[in-house]
Amino acid sequence: MAAHRKPRPRSVSGNTARTAATLALAGAATATAFEGTGHAEPNLTPAQVKARVDKLYQEAEVATEKYNGAKEDARKAERRLNTLRDEAARRQEQLNEARDALGSVAAAQYRRGGLDPAIQLVLSSDPDRYLDGAALAERADHRQASAVARVRKQLREIEQLRGAARVQLASLRSRQTELSRQKKTIDGKLDAAQRLLDRLSAEDRARIGDGSAHPDRASRATATGRDGLTAPDSAAPNPRAAAAIAYAYSKLGSPYVWGATGPDAFDCSGLIQAAYRSAGVSLPRTTYAQIDAGRRVSRAELRPGDLVFFYSGISHVGLYIGNGQMIHAPNPSAPVRIAPIDEMPLTGATRVV
Repeated sequence: MAAHRKPRPRSVSGNTARTAATLALAGAATATAFEGTGHAEPNLTPAQVKARVDKLYQEAEVATEKYNGAKEDARKAERRLNTLRDEAARRQEQLNEARDALGSVAAAQYRRGGLDPAIQLVLSSDPDRYLDGAALAERADHRQASAVARVRKQLREIEQLRGAARVQLASLRSRQTELSRQKKTIDGKLDAAQRLLDRLSAEDRARIGDGSAHPDRASRATATGRDGLTAPDSAAPNPRAAAAIAYAYSKLGSPYVWGATGPDAFDCSGLIQAAYRSAGVSLPRTTYAQIDAGRRVSRAELRPGDLVFFYSGISHVGLYIGNGQMIHAPNPSAPVRIAPIDEMPLTGATRVV
């Protein structure tokens, strides 16, 4: 029978090494192409860079609204959890008082030479054992039976509250995980956009409208915006709409910061929420919820103070001020400013007052 020989190991310095190097380079090139920010396309024109940056900003804004929603849900879950814990603690105090009262009865009975079986069970260190043997409480007199029944009810209520608290804690942790995931997505999109912009000269960045190329742009945008709006409340249909417009008008030039609701920086839905909050109107935090916060109106019906929404995913919102114009917080490259509603695809409008 022929002897079996182990195959001789091949040197990594030969074809295998060359193949591995080729695959590594191909993988790196693929990753660069997916990111859209490497050196695979060194000759992008400023217009092409702007198009890609705008797309990254829009994708980041989608993630920002999801982040805002998850943050709001996390706050609600935390509030519910705290409420449940407080209620459980209150019920525990009531239970302790009831057991103390039964303990006094037990002490008196013991001094008289006997301890009622129901009292023994209530004072047991094992409440489950008490609940299993609660039928023995029927031997007690009416007053003791009522006290035992109250303790039994309190034990059940506390366990229900603790179970609900466990559910809320799981919900809170899930929301916190979602927050972390969306934050990572946002940071990745914004970093990719910045890397693209860094490839341009200051002149090219100014030409395509990147505000970071000129630090004084925000103040000029503020002045220009206010010149274009003679009287913030002149065309508003009611005082609350006028107040919201006046607030947004006062924030022209404020920087865009994702997740911010003012008073010094905003994202798009944060600006809208803050503007109407100043007018005494409570609006939801996200664009997805804000579009359903009032009555839908058509473009032809638009009045100053209406909310205008953009993109198919309802990921951007502005405050309509009349004459086809809005005030909005665009993206990290531009401050709060006045812009035509036609600069983005309009997908809906809502009147909240």
